[in-house]
Amino acid sequence: MQATDIEVPLPADDARVAVIGLGYVGLPLAVAFGARRRVLGFDVDAARVAELRAGHDRTRELAADALASAGGLELGSDPAGLRSCAIFIVAVPTPIDSFREPDLEPLRQATRLVAAALKPGDLVIYESTVYPGTTEEICVPILEEGSGLRFNVDFSCGYSPERVSPGDHHRRLADIRKITSGSHPAAARAVDALYRSIITAGTWPAPSIRVAEAAKVVENIQRDVNIALVNELALVFDRLGIDTGDVLEAAGTKWNFLPFRPGLVGGHCIGVDPYYLLHRSRNAGFHPELIHTAREVNERVVGHVVGKVLSLLRERGREPAQSRVLVLGVTFKENCPDLRNSRALDLVRELAASGARVDAVDPWASPDESAALGVPLQDEPEQGAYDAIVLAVVHGQFRDWDAGRIRALGRPGVVVYDVKSAWPREVVDARL
Repeated sequence: MQATDIEVPLPADDARVAVIGLGYVGLPLAVAFGARRRVLGFDVDAARVAELRAGHDRTRELAADALASAGGLELGSDPAGLRSCAIFIVAVPTPIDSFREPDLEPLRQATRLVAAALKPGDLVIYESTVYPGTTEEICVPILEEGSGLRFNVDFSCGYSPERVSPGDHHRRLADIRKITSGSHPAAARAVDALYRSIITAGTWPAPSIRVAEAAKVVENIQRDVNIALVNELALVFDRLGIDTGDVLEAAGTKWNFLPFRPGLVGGHCIGVDPYYLLHRSRNAGFHPELIHTAREVNERVVGHVVGKVLSLLRERGREPAQSRVLVLGVTFKENCPDLRNSRALDLVRELAASGARVDAVDPWASPDESAALGVPLQDEPEQGAYDAIVLAVVHGQFRDWDAGRIRALGRPGVVVYDVKSAWPREVVDARL
């Protein structure tokens, strides 16, 4: 519950801010605040800090000139630097484990670092996606134990869920309205004022931390459920011999039809967040059937695509073991180098498991990182070499390929499968 009618010391307006975790979420935050005030951008990965100091962002979200523009930003990996800060913003990953249960260890580790630096009057804000109750039930006890301070007496907390869209250079941090919340009214006002200083789109003060936490998971669950619907429709229409894209285009002529499209659902948001709420719901004694079913449907799509490609190959007299397949794109979304929870990687692995020889090409992905995940990358596709071509991720480098360029990569009778319906219908043999 949010405390009311209490007096808790809060940081001064010019207090130094620490942003903990310099990934897709934390780095843009650190740079935005660093253009206006003193900020420590902290990451336990010293190599990441060294790269950023040299002006290189491996996520490709920020250019060197953007990094240099944040005059108040200092970058570091020494936890001792956190002691000079009074506002701590935690923006670390919250993945799932191999059992699809929440893995809160990165959040716990970051919270322990904050606890060791926490002082009376400090404010701790979480941005990491969690299930409702995590901040107050998991993080606050760690802060109290590690600091010896009392929550809502000596220090305060807030929650402002990240809304970063990796690879989207039209909707940046400042362009996306921000939900804010605090553990008591004064903290809520302080959190909101802090973010209003960098978010030109404005803020939305939530009535409690738990409401803000729940709103974040709901944003992505809503998308997961809607995509699951069109993915299931794609499976149905494939059985009926009807092109799903044609159906959705026709249905889309109605003013209130929602323009969702089928596809591979991975990444660190839509493919993960539903499991956080499922976990919390089960612990509360309720099993959300629709959310669970949507996850099952979206998890089946890779298998459907692989089965369809292999079926088309066999129709042309080519068994998987004698086939060579090109997969274009392995990241979790277009124009983004992020490989976390990528279903395109799963697609490559399953095609290879069928016996096919698979070449994967992705101009955005790190070859070292992809190889470490079991999918080596080719620099360029080989001309005239492939029995099947699968467009898995619609990077800008692939989107505008014409029929001649596509067909030139294949042998006579090549199968072309378009997961995202990006290429013209006459170019492909099948699409999701």
